Amino acid sequence: MAEAHQAVGFRSSLTSDGAEVELSAPVLQEIYLSGLRSWKRHLSRFGNDFLTGVFPASPLSWLFLFSTIQLSWFLQLDPSLGLMEKIKELLPDWGIRHHGLQGVLAAALFASCLWGALIFTLHVALRLLLSYHGWLLEPQGAMSSPTKTWMALVRIFSGRHPMLFSYQRSLPRQPVPSVQDTLRKYLESVQPVLSDEDFNRTMVLAQEFLRLQASLLQWYLWLKSWWASNYVSDWWEEFVYLRSRNPLMVNSNYYMMDFLYVTPTPLQAARAGNAVHALLLYRHRLNRQEIPPTLLMGMRPLCSAQYEKIFNTTRVPGVQKDYIHHLHDSQHVAVFHRGRFFLVGTHSPNGLLSPRALEQQFQRILEDSSPACPHEEHLAALTAAPRGMWAEVRRSLKTQAAEALEAVEGAAFFVSLDSEPAGLTKEDPAASLDAYAHLLLAGRGHDRWFDKSFTLIVFSNGKLGLSVEHSWADCPISGHMWEFTLATECFQLGYSADGHCKGHPDPMLPWPRRLQWDLPDQIHPSISLALRGAKALSENIDCHVLPFSHFGKSFIRRCHLSSDSFIQITLQLAHFRDRGQFCLTYESAMTRLFLEGRTETVRSCTREACSFVRAMEDKEKTDPQCLTLFREAVDKHQALLKAAMSGQGADRHLFALYIVSRFLHLQSPFLAQVYSEQWQLSTSQIPVQQMHLFDVHNYPDYVSSGGGFGPADDHGYGVSYIFMGNDMITFHISSKKSSTKTDSHRLGQHIEDALLDVASLFQTGQHLKRRFRRTGEKDLRHKYGSLSSQTWGSKATMTSSDF
Repeated sequence: MAEAHQAVGFRSSLTSDGAEVELSAPVLQEIYLSGLRSWKRHLSRFGNDFLTGVFPASPLSWLFLFSTIQLSWFLQLDPSLGLMEKIKELLPDWGIRHHGLQGVLAAALFASCLWGALIFTLHVALRLLLSYHGWLLEPQGAMSSPTKTWMALVRIFSGRHPMLFSYQRSLPRQPVPSVQDTLRKYLESVQPVLSDEDFNRTMVLAQEFLRLQASLLQWYLWLKSWWASNYVSDWWEEFVYLRSRNPLMVNSNYYMMDFLYVTPTPLQAARAGNAVHALLLYRHRLNRQEIPPTLLMGMRPLCSAQYEKIFNTTRVPGVQKDYIHHLHDSQHVAVFHRGRFFLVGTHSPNGLLSPRALEQQFQRILEDSSPACPHEEHLAALTAAPRGMWAEVRRSLKTQAAEALEAVEGAAFFVSLDSEPAGLTKEDPAASLDAYAHLLLAGRGHDRWFDKSFTLIVFSNGKLGLSVEHSWADCPISGHMWEFTLATECFQLGYSADGHCKGHPDPMLPWPRRLQWDLPDQIHPSISLALRGAKALSENIDCHVLPFSHFGKSFIRRCHLSSDSFIQITLQLAHFRDRGQFCLTYESAMTRLFLEGRTETVRSCTREACSFVRAMEDKEKTDPQCLTLFREAVDKHQALLKAAMSGQGADRHLFALYIVSRFLHLQSPFLAQVYSEQWQLSTSQIPVQQMHLFDVHNYPDYVSSGGGFGPADDHGYGVSYIFMGNDMITFHISSKKSSTKTDSHRLGQHIEDALLDVASLFQTGQHLKRRFRRTGEKDLRHKYGSLSSQTWGSKATMTSSDF
């Protein structure tokens, strides 16, 4: 989600003297180290591989094979065709008494070799099958005979009941595209936003790059693709995220929202108890690999590697480069409330604490009247400071307050019990939602520990939210966890009639432990400086949440169009109306079809999209003409999206070529120009991945309202969107108040108008403009009023029993 800002700014992380020293290492050495890190990760997963690496077989299949061979031998049949006799001859001679033991050992060795060969064959066959991407290119609603055959073979070789990491060894590696294709796609993407003169100059630079440098850089990428697990992902993590010296707040983190219209309980401690318990249940399932792998079309697995670092993970600051510190386990959470830090144990000798016990612990913190120590209240602002500054201060903390720092960084995750309410209010629905988004993205600058993999935020009125650090994984991973959390805490755990967690308190539980910070005097100015910087950054962000309820995914499907492409082309129309010009547009697409794949960029501002936008603004163009151009733009976007998902995008390849050129100290004017571009419109769709957890027909309001991120450019927008059920789309828009060119609310209005204008091009949507020309605020007031008439207690009880 927030990766566009990091992708633009990563060049600055390579210009400092210290970074240049790091890049002075030979590129072959760096490629060797990348492969070494890959193999270390494989070895560290040995325990899981024993259980899942034999998939689609199982350890019991070896016992069945061994028993079959023994039975055949007993019936004087030799299934080994003489190989078992050869094995017996190689075994030590233990005499006649042990002749039977030799036969058993020979059978076991032969069964093991045969079993291993079969497993290896299945893995190779499945990897070859998963390398086929023709199914992605099939027209919507049609399927060719090769794809049908492929689907049948995948089902045969995939086995039954896969665990989370079962497919990891069978996933293909991300291919390195050809340089010619990458340059062609890049030039095609920038042509709509460049003048003829600038485009011709860019084309000359691209041709020069292809002639002089491309083949050498490409050779190194081919070498890395064969040696390491992924030719680009580890460099993406290092150079885009970990080497960035910018503050994490707004620039790198993103947020996830609670249910938009529903709060299951108004009790802050109760909501925190259920939510923390649900998150730890997710971690328990994750450790046992009981979370099923994500399958496209119900059969094509996605890479699950990013799930490993959801919990017990902290991004530790460094002077030149951060690193990710991950613990195998943690049995406590760190809690922040009114400027104080607490350690709350999550387990007892009998296992995970119940939701009611956790509620009791959080209530004790809320009732604790002890004041914060000097400068303790604003200590977390250091995690929102530039990374180099925070790294220097952390060295002092590690010597003076090591125990408290270790408790926070070693926690399963961070919990912030905010003192103010948040969420949708009846008095001012639009402003309250915008304030809710702002609190989740930036807070007050000193009440989130931005280094943690994620911070659970619980407001005083029971509303929830999540602030997520981006380097360890991408949004679909945290989104998957968040969907499970909301569904579990509301529908499965539930609340009693008085709003408390179900169950009984445990008076024998020890009280939460207050963390003591011995803060040296020399870091006090740094805390004050970090706080001023965090507040300035926070106050400069303009957030706007637009719940669009006029139509949703069901209407778009009736138009026989991709819902994501529909929104992307509409965003081009809205942005053009807002700024009067076209710009480079960043859309994040996943590459998890490949081992350790992360994301690729879809450049949504295409020639086809620009032609459609110009036609919509031309009064002489008829609706049928505009509709034809719209469908062409949607088809083009779909082609780009499918190319990105199948590893044939342009941006990650250009990024990897640029990194190799820096290792080799080659100056490339073309690559330098590529990474001087600004993404003035950064977009991302938040997928709903577990619809089976929610009953959108009977309870359509019990669906997450998505989340958002900061803008990638000082004069640009960040836009994310989520399809809530079938008839609603929620947009999260951000920009900077310091820019005179942007206004999040203005763009929101343009998005709403553009959606209605595009829908009216279709015969089934012509009534929308006439029927729904009301403001979003009126819709929110109506929605809020209808829901507020229902008590939260009866609603929660009803849904809990139904599920």
